Amino acid sequence: MDYLASNGYPVPAVEELSDDGHGLVMERIDGRSMVEALSRAPWTLHRSADTLATLHRRLHEIPPPDFLQRAPVGEGASLLHLDLHPLNVMITKTGPVVIDWTNACIGNPDTDVALAWLLMSAGELPDAGVRHRVLGFGRTVLTNRFLARFDRAAIARELRPLATWKTTDSHLSDEEIEGVWRAVERGEQQA
Repeated sequence: MDYLASNGYPVPAVEELSDDGHGLVMERIDGRSMVEALSRAPWTLHRSADTLATLHRRLHEIPPPDFLQRAPVGEGASLLHLDLHPLNVMITKTGPVVIDWTNACIGNPDTDVALAWLLMSAGELPDAGVRHRVLGFGRTVLTNRFLARFDRAAIARELRPLATWKTTDSHLSDEEIEGVWRAVERGEQQA
């Protein structure tokens, strides 16, 4: 995160690191996740999608540091977050701040964008009826606007390898795994 901050990328400041490198104290970020902000101001869907796309592009332009591992799928030489979706973007008074850097790695930018697409598309929506349809519509608008800033066909090619990797996570429920594969099928059809 210090490396990203030195390159002008919006991350929490690192305030303290333990001697063994396992403990980290970061700046407190006052704000809401992009998801929370959207639930309070749904009319900002387009702006939020553009912000998310810009955060991806800015990150992928930063030369990656040597100490990062390679991405588990895809080939490339760009800096990736590998979890950069609306829940990991905090909206603050001074602008967006990206959190949760545990998956940072080196790889193909299309892989990073495809994983964001997959995660935004795969989650189950709460409730049924009108609320379910409204949330589904909002998610579709957000995702489509986000993807419009990228080569959608190139991104779609990354979905299946990502899903294969992602669904090996033992923390995913059977329903979540099914949701990932449904999202892959929808994504490939839409590309």
